[in-house]
Amino acid sequence: MSNLDLQATPSVCGGRGFVAAEPVRELLSPRRVQLGASTEVRRLLPNLGRRMVGAWAFVDHYGPDDIADEPGMQVPPHPHMGLQTVSWLHDGEVLHRDSTGSLATIRPRELGLMTSGRAISHSEESPRRHARLLHGAQLWVALPDAHRHTEPHFQHHTDLPTVTAPGLAATVILGELDGAASPGTSYTPIVGADLTLTRGAQASLPLDPDFEYAVLSMSGEAHVDGVPVLPGSMLYLGCGRTRLPLRAESDASLMLLGGEPFEEELVMFWNWIGRSHEEIAQARADWMEGTRFGEVKGYDGPPLPAPALPAGPLKPRGRVR
Repeated sequence: MSNLDLQATPSVCGGRGFVAAEPVRELLSPRRVQLGASTEVRRLLPNLGRRMVGAWAFVDHYGPDDIADEPGMQVPPHPHMGLQTVSWLHDGEVLHRDSTGSLATIRPRELGLMTSGRAISHSEESPRRHARLLHGAQLWVALPDAHRHTEPHFQHHTDLPTVTAPGLAATVILGELDGAASPGTSYTPIVGADLTLTRGAQASLPLDPDFEYAVLSMSGEAHVDGVPVLPGSMLYLGCGRTRLPLRAESDASLMLLGGEPFEEELVMFWNWIGRSHEEIAQARADWMEGTRFGEVKGYDGPPLPAPALPAGPLKPRGRVR
């Protein structure tokens, strides 16, 4: 799943000047975005008040949607550069195709990790014969300058490590948590974990005080550091924490996202992350001309056109005058 908004606006992000250096409790409300005919997503990042969490630069939560009589997810071929996409499901299946020739069906609690590097294109769709419910999250990780021109590739990991405590099971999606490390390739100090709590559970997760963190609620009702977080909302926690207290009022699922604050200043527009207006403009020209991003074979339909660039140059936030 990606940004299908043809009225896209640029987002400037990154840089330590916008990071909360101490623990905070900042509840973020989502922006609702229609994705095709039958899927609505709740966009948590980028948010009016918060652009990134570590290297996490984009977070969409969707479902649970009843798609028994619907086509479900239908995302035509579109381009990416300068980022990784993380596909994470609680219900349903997503068929991934990309311009490197990858073809994979991603199922619940499996990691679909696509590294765009310099350029890739892909499509995502619900299989024609699909489960009744579709529920998951799509996230992007910004690539640092040293790795953003790497060769594009796709990883599909069906067996991920877990951390357990009474009433809690944490699946490590990316990075490392409490000594358990994901097999997914990461390029910055980062963590992503899926937390499942049983009703009445009280637990405390170890955190890295140098990381900034946020928690996305997927389902149920849980209190994160004393704050109730309901499905489709996200609590930004800042830096400086060594533990994260959790309490479940019902069976609940959360996603823990964190990482070292991202030093570099970025420009994000549509499905691209770059460093300047010129990079974004060149990416748009290359996509519209059919070069550089390759071809997604097997998808039944045309690729997405890119939205028009806004008037005036796109600049990283730190360079705005």
